[in-house]
Amino acid sequence: MDVLIKNVQIVDPDGAYDGKRRDILIREGRIASIGQAVRAEGVLRLEGEQWYVSAGWMDMGVQTGDPGYEHRENLESASEAAAAGGFTAIACQPNTAPALHSKSEVLYILHNTRNLPVSFYPIGALSMDCAGKEITEMIDMHMSGALAFSDGKKPLQHGGLMLRALQYVKGFGGLVINQPLDREIGGHGQMHEGEVSTSLGLPGIPAIAEELMVRRDLHLLEYAGSRLHLANLSTAGAVQMVREAKANGLQVTASVAVMNLIFDDSAASTFDSNFKVMPPLRGKEDREALREGVLDGTIDAISSNHVPLEEELKKKEFSYAEFGVTGLEVLYAVCKTHLGDWLSDELFVRKVALNPRKILGLPIPRIEEGQPAELTLFSPVQQWAYTRNEARSRSLNSPFLGKELEGRVVAIINKGQLKVVGQNAGGNPTL
Repeated sequence: MDVLIKNVQIVDPDGAYDGKRRDILIREGRIASIGQAVRAEGVLRLEGEQWYVSAGWMDMGVQTGDPGYEHRENLESASEAAAAGGFTAIACQPNTAPALHSKSEVLYILHNTRNLPVSFYPIGALSMDCAGKEITEMIDMHMSGALAFSDGKKPLQHGGLMLRALQYVKGFGGLVINQPLDREIGGHGQMHEGEVSTSLGLPGIPAIAEELMVRRDLHLLEYAGSRLHLANLSTAGAVQMVREAKANGLQVTASVAVMNLIFDDSAASTFDSNFKVMPPLRGKEDREALREGVLDGTIDAISSNHVPLEEELKKKEFSYAEFGVTGLEVLYAVCKTHLGDWLSDELFVRKVALNPRKILGLPIPRIEEGQPAELTLFSPVQQWAYTRNEARSRSLNSPFLGKELEGRVVAIINKGQLKVVGQNAGGNPTL
């Protein structure tokens, strides 16, 4: 695949070309030349107004449906949705059927995605069937290609198992991921516990349900001397605890779901089940604390928290609908539309391209001559509507369907493949 990208602004915070407009020539999957007025015959030419390019984006925790729930999302549709959102890599949650809890399931993911334009990295389960009882053979999965270990959307309730997991992975420098929530305290809550839940007559999930587990995990981390990632924080108290833990030298990182950066619990007042997510949308003070955490580095990464669900599980009364929303395809656009006044493209690239790979121990794609081309091409100013025709996920549980958005992905380049997404994003590919 030979491609010439013309007059594109490079967003590479740690690179030599950051902030510069250059032509980029890619030959046989590698960056052959970066310069001004680069010429090449017989190659595909990509050129548009106000296009930007960065290292390919990565989402740290995507729920796919394969194996077991392919009707929600199979590996091909997950790749299509990720590419449409500008992602060249995703880490797969282990909550499938069977769970990704052994070498066989890890190899299944790697084998069946090797030819897709998006790189898939399996997250191995901490416990068998993600049931929180029996620890898995993490070294075996690690040797087979598991990138980290987690029970994914099932917060690990058993403190002893969490400690053993932290100690287990320490021997090979592994990473444990937990999405903190004490289910005994969260109970049957349907949304954040606060004035809104009270006014709606819905049982709430108190902030302390998250904060107690964050405190537990940080104590266990300090004892074990291992590495921990706290996924999708949602409360001000949790952010402050992580901030203090980092200041004390603990090897902890954290992420936040984009929905929690944009909305607060008042969004649920309409009883739209697409705002029923986990972690729940919290109060305004929590949202502001999350934004501050992104700005000051307490929160390392932003995730789509992509959880595809069939229509039958979401088109119900709010109390009976399942938790979850899709987000891969629109993460950049909703950030640009709702957070563009403070979330710069440079900061976005740090949180969605550079930091996820640092956390997971992956090499960061470099925009340098001779390097493999793993790039995301995007337009910060393109206006577009996210419609059913635009959607690539098999599931459509999104509050952004039909909404006008600003900022659009143009294409991704990865594994020697070019995937053009927004063909009308201010330009077109030509030979």
